[in-house]
Amino acid sequence: MSSSPGGSAVARPELVREPPTPAQLRNDVWLGLGLFAAAILSSVLGFFAQLMGTESLDARWGILYGALIALPFVVRRRFPIAVAIVVNVVYIVGMEAGVPELYVGQVALFLTMYTIGAWSQNRRRALYARLGIIAAMFVWMLVATFRAATDAPNSDVAAVGVLSPVLAYMLIMWLVNVVFFGGAFYMGDRAYDAALNRQALAERTRQLEEQQELAAAQAVALDRVRIARELHDVVAHHVSAMGVQAGAARAVVDADPAAAKRALAAVEASAREAIGELRHLLDTLRSGDAEEDEAPSTLGLEGLDPLVRGVDEAGTPATLRVVGEEASVPAFVQVNLFRIAQEALTNARRHGGPNVRADVRVRHEAGAVELEVANTGRVVLASRAGLGTLGMRERATAMGARLEAGPRDGGGYLVRVRVPLAEAPDGGGWSA
Repeated sequence: MSSSPGGSAVARPELVREPPTPAQLRNDVWLGLGLFAAAILSSVLGFFAQLMGTESLDARWGILYGALIALPFVVRRRFPIAVAIVVNVVYIVGMEAGVPELYVGQVALFLTMYTIGAWSQNRRRALYARLGIIAAMFVWMLVATFRAATDAPNSDVAAVGVLSPVLAYMLIMWLVNVVFFGGAFYMGDRAYDAALNRQALAERTRQLEEQQELAAAQAVALDRVRIARELHDVVAHHVSAMGVQAGAARAVVDADPAAAKRALAAVEASAREAIGELRHLLDTLRSGDAEEDEAPSTLGLEGLDPLVRGVDEAGTPATLRVVGEEASVPAFVQVNLFRIAQEALTNARRHGGPNVRADVRVRHEAGAVELEVANTGRVVLASRAGLGTLGMRERATAMGARLEAGPRDGGGYLVRVRVPLAEAPDGGGWSA
């Protein structure tokens, strides 16, 4: 809002007051009818009380005056300036003609001035209209005051001090009108500003609700991605291992029953591990408040050794080397590094061919930890990145790192991710 001459607030051009509601328009009808009834009653009583003296108009003229000054209020919110002009003209003419009614007319003047300030959409026009009405009333009252001051004094009324009773009465009317018009002017502008503030608050509330809905939808989508990634990591690795071991057991069940039993035992172990991880994942999803220390002990850097040994026992030669002095790594980072290594080894066993070998290296450096999984198998150039590679990239991004995945020099495939520990985000839970 910017301040305009006369102290009125000019609305921002992008925001104007909303039009009146049907309920408000109905209230205007009742207001006009109520003022009409009050004006008739006031005119009748004023006639018998001789408010305008013995020369006042007949009470029947008060009915016409009341209709002209009150009934325009039924459309005051639709045409505030036009109603104000009509009411003020009727009031001046009625007072000059001697209509015996004083109070309802003054209330009507106040309401018209207030309505212009509170409901006129064009703020500049509202300002000029009110200033024009005030100027017209000022001229009329100035003429009336001069006429009252220069008329011959009534013999029945004696002057008291320096002021005659008539002049004192006119000065009182000046003060009353200044308060009436000034208060109506100010209160109308404040009502318009308050309406704009309510509209702005309602619009802001609507935007916040939309943002909350969008945030909720994004949270649901992120949860779905996280669940899909976890399920893929668990199912792909263990089911792949079980498939390899079951195939090996089927191949040697007749020639080497002992080897077949070992392969089936490995299938059973993989199934138990998969069930355990799935149960922990489901418990975490149900509780929704898993802490870092609730992560399974096998889902971390300490779990890489049994992971690599399991891959080696499943028929894919694999080794693990840890380089550098081991530092404290957040559980969130450890879980993601474990899952990346698990996915890389699964891809090596699945796509690398019969003679594939895998090498897992963990490098601890100052302020960083690096995981590297390399294999010597074949590279399928026509294949596209699947959910596994996408999941690894998402985990790397969640840690503030960047994943390198692709063919390596000398043949084979390489997956590498370097995590800056100082910038690694706190995951707030064991699953990314």
